[in-house]
Amino acid sequence: MLTLAQLQSLREYDTALLANTLGYIDPSPLHEMYLGGSIQSQTPELGPIVGLAATCKFDSSSPGSKGHGDPFYDQLQRMSEMELPTVWVVETVGSRPDHECVTGDGMAKLLHAAGCQGVITNGYCRDVAGCMTVPFSVHCRGTIAHHMPVNIVETDTPIEVGGVTIRPGDLIHADREGVIRIPSGPVDSLIARAPAMRAFEQDVHAQLRRSDLSVAAKRTVVEELLGRYGFADTTDGCLKGNSR
Repeated sequence: MLTLAQLQSLREYDTALLANTLGYIDPSPLHEMYLGGSIQSQTPELGPIVGLAATCKFDSSSPGSKGHGDPFYDQLQRMSEMELPTVWVVETVGSRPDHECVTGDGMAKLLHAAGCQGVITNGYCRDVAGCMTVPFSVHCRGTIAHHMPVNIVETDTPIEVGGVTIRPGDLIHADREGVIRIPSGPVDSLIARAPAMRAFEQDVHAQLRRSDLSVAAKRTVVEELLGRYGFADTTDGCLKGNSR
């Protein structure tokens, strides 16, 4: 079972570094781990967030909808009863995808008060300046001014956001550069190995920038440093975890 101490430890690292580390210590397919680049941080100054996914299917764009928000408040109550922080992960399913507004600073305050660290969505958001003051992290496609009546279609079911299936309770890590889903199995190993990845990257980058080393020599150095820090070998000359 995950603990608050584990989540706090993961928050000490940037998302890309954890993704690199996972690439070496966990066999899960990488394409099932990192969300697509259309989902961008609107609040990069807030730093990394870590939490368990609370999932939602959401429609705020369809004309004629009367709205149905009760499931959202029910989900808020469940979030507030959880022992660990959450991240609200929202798949927009309305008829006008370019008009989906998932949250503003009012909903951000509700969510944050219930223990939610931020929102990850394939829709849009607004009131980013207000979200910053909460503070509430926002990862989405961009900003938008308004929305139709909000209809919460489903909560706490598997959804797809950024080309990745997210299930309720999945561990999410996000920062200014993107979002990943961390498999539950390797969390202890990830925490233990992340410092080594950070040290490896510092050492290898110092060598990669050198102009007095040939490409072949740099490849050899990379392989030697991977071995020294206890990570897997390179594959076809490229780092498996993309530690570049």
